[in-house]
Amino acid sequence: MSLDETDATPTADAALPGALPDALRAELISFRRDLHMHPELGNCEFRTTAAIKARLEQAGLVPRVLPSGTGLICDIGPRDGVAPLLALRADIDGLPIPDTKTVPYRSTFADRAHACGHDVHTTVVLGAGLVLAELAREGRLHRPVRLLFQPAEEVLPGGAADAIDAGVLDGVGRILALHCDPKVEVGRIGLRTGPITSACDRLEISLDGPGGHTARPHLTTDLVTAAAKVVTEVPALLARRVDARSGLALTWGRVESGHACNVIPQHAELSGTIRCLDLPAWREAPDLVHAAVDEIATLHRAKSEINYIRGVPPVVNEASSTELLRDAMVARRGATAVESTEQSLGGEDYSWYLERVPGAMARLGVRRVGDSTRRDLHCGDFDVDEGAIQVGVELFTAAALLDRNLL
Repeated sequence: MSLDETDATPTADAALPGALPDALRAELISFRRDLHMHPELGNCEFRTTAAIKARLEQAGLVPRVLPSGTGLICDIGPRDGVAPLLALRADIDGLPIPDTKTVPYRSTFADRAHACGHDVHTTVVLGAGLVLAELAREGRLHRPVRLLFQPAEEVLPGGAADAIDAGVLDGVGRILALHCDPKVEVGRIGLRTGPITSACDRLEISLDGPGGHTARPHLTTDLVTAAAKVVTEVPALLARRVDARSGLALTWGRVESGHACNVIPQHAELSGTIRCLDLPAWREAPDLVHAAVDEIATLHRAKSEINYIRGVPPVVNEASSTELLRDAMVARRGATAVESTEQSLGGEDYSWYLERVPGAMARLGVRRVGDSTRRDLHCGDFDVDEGAIQVGVELFTAAALLDRNLL
């Protein structure tokens, strides 16, 4: 089918090719639902990788699976060895949480779900690749494009670092991505120049003491109290040791200690996340956290062991790449389809790519029109208006057609 043979929703610029044909739109919705039913966790996305690879090969393309065995890249369009590639990135892994929705495409696994929209991201980049491949065959794609399907985004410090080591950015001059946003209505995107996510690290702490009888806490280390003080006072100390505008925040997710009501335990474990809005404070965070934990633990005669696990820096949208996404959306759906978005406290390993090449991430609206139900990311009932797939595909195809800055 020629890409002109479509009765898809009219766009703001009808002369711009790359609209999504009806038949492909229906196929992509089915593809997304199949991924949704079969989520795979980070670095185990073998079925997902095989499905993407098979569809790209069916279109006459030559995808290359990453050395880890999951994830792949696929180049499209003219290559003269000089013009840099525009990369379109999708993450392909799911989350280890149950899918609580009652829908025909509910996850077939009790403890796994695509609750962050990675199935949508994957389908959008696949669809954009299929459309761009057709444009390339028709001689209407004038810049080379790389599709990047990345594994293990949900596994700190993220699969992006391994993908970069595997050479996915070789020859790339710009990289674009999108992320589902349940706060934004379908048909719209959210954009922001500069930081759009936060840094995110993981913290694991062990506290130890001799233990004893709860009748005589003065003769031993009251480890439960020590743990409670670390939980409450370390975040308070951090808030007074960095500029409040940096947004450095420690939030606990797990605290465990003891087995009996009348026994002071010998061991306690705590874990949580460190989130930060700017790079300077993120770079200081490990030293600040170590000092604060040691200070509180020592005060309560507990021995502390700290495992500070570096995660990801903030995603910082580069100005010209953000404007490219804006221009692409305006070309497809008009200026009213673009809205400003805030910097979130979520983490994203897409940030590692932007440490090396310019790029930007858009927030893709997935909330159904008129739906006031709150369906947040990383929740078991998360779902999307599948009309967002068409929006994402046409956004990326327009960006590829409009990006001539690097040619």
